Amino acid sequence: MPAQHILQVSELTRKVRFILESELNTVWLTGEISNFVAASSGHWYLSLKDNKSQVRCAMFKGNNQRVRLANNAKPRNGQQVLVRAKVSLYEPRGDFQLIIEQLDDAGEGLLRQQYEQLKNKLTALGIFSQDHKKTIPTTIQRVGIVTSPTGAAVKDILTVLKRRNPNIQVTIYPALVQGQYASNDICHAIAQANSRQECDVLIIGRGGGSLEDLWPFNEEIVVQAIYDSVIPTISAVGHEVDTTLSDYVADLRAPTPSAAAELVSSDSDELVKKITMLTLRLNNAITRNNNVLIQKLSHTQHRLTQAHPEQQLRIHQQKSDELNLRLMQVIKRTMLQTKQQPQQLAQRLNRLSPNKQLIEYQTTVSQLKQRLVNAQKYSLQHKGELFVHLIEQLQLVSPLATIARGYGVVRNTEDKVISSIKQVSINDEIRVQISDGLIKAKVI
Repeated sequence: MPAQHILQVSELTRKVRFILESELNTVWLTGEISNFVAASSGHWYLSLKDNKSQVRCAMFKGNNQRVRLANNAKPRNGQQVLVRAKVSLYEPRGDFQLIIEQLDDAGEGLLRQQYEQLKNKLTALGIFSQDHKKTIPTTIQRVGIVTSPTGAAVKDILTVLKRRNPNIQVTIYPALVQGQYASNDICHAIAQANSRQECDVLIIGRGGGSLEDLWPFNEEIVVQAIYDSVIPTISAVGHEVDTTLSDYVADLRAPTPSAAAELVSSDSDELVKKITMLTLRLNNAITRNNNVLIQKLSHTQHRLTQAHPEQQLRIHQQKSDELNLRLMQVIKRTMLQTKQQPQQLAQRLNRLSPNKQLIEYQTTVSQLKQRLVNAQKYSLQHKGELFVHLIEQLQLVSPLATIARGYGVVRNTEDKVISSIKQVSINDEIRVQISDGLIKAKVI
């Protein structure tokens, strides 16, 4: 069998990172922010979690500067967000992580996701194709306006038309432009204008607002109604920075309602008008073509970033931020320990103080002295009692006691006790000891 190649840990993490980044590429997900840290380098580090799992995330300075949350606040722990991120692996630790490219509040973020999904769907169906767009008439006498009759947009349009060409006839097709029923109202107004056939061009729009405010112009039924319109349409929704799906499907997009009025009204310089129209159409075409090219180049661009120094720099920056955080934690812990050390040493010193030991030793000596005195007293008492007892016993066996009762002890001149007559002879001198003295005698 051929020898099996044994991987180094760094080789394994590099291969896993390449697989994750090349296979999964970009993902959308929603979750709750936790462990949020804004590093001194400008990068953000956080975790996204739900009730079952969590994943580490990093958002680098170039991307997080474009984040626009409510009140321009930074993300906070516990906040629900929607992110677009690239799946990756932090090689130094072998940790699975996400590189966040876009971050929004969950509510507005979901709307943006729905916007992108519907846009991709309609693009695939050819709804936004340039082939289906109608040419705006060069001479316009009658203009239809689908908008709110009380909004600022209609006032701006009428003001511009009156200033530029008061002879243009204006027909307003009133419709709600915000709220739950706005999309059906807009579709009904477009259908009404097409059924009457009383205008040369139809302006569809409203003033600026949030993504949620402009959402009726992103509804599929509104896009389809504009697509089906026989009358050439101009989309004039919001401000110049606002872009809706109605802008993509309309025959012409105006950055504002006032600009739409200028486009449909005659001007002394026709060349400027044509250049403006062609520029807007070219911009739309460039935007659509760029979206297609970006998708085609995404994989190749991703592979190039693997070997790019910036990728390695980001990893080292992230590692540097992590080490910096760990260093700050160690410094805080060391300072706390240093602050507590004198107190701990004082406590140890009190425990080891000779004063306390001296008191203990004095107490012990006092106790031992008392025990010695007690032991001596007891010993003397015991010895005295024993001595008395021995005296009593000695008296019981003492010959003096016997002598005191009238007996005597006979001894020879050598002071030996004579207990038999065989021990003496006639004329031997003897001594008889009685209780009160000694009697000298002679055997006869």
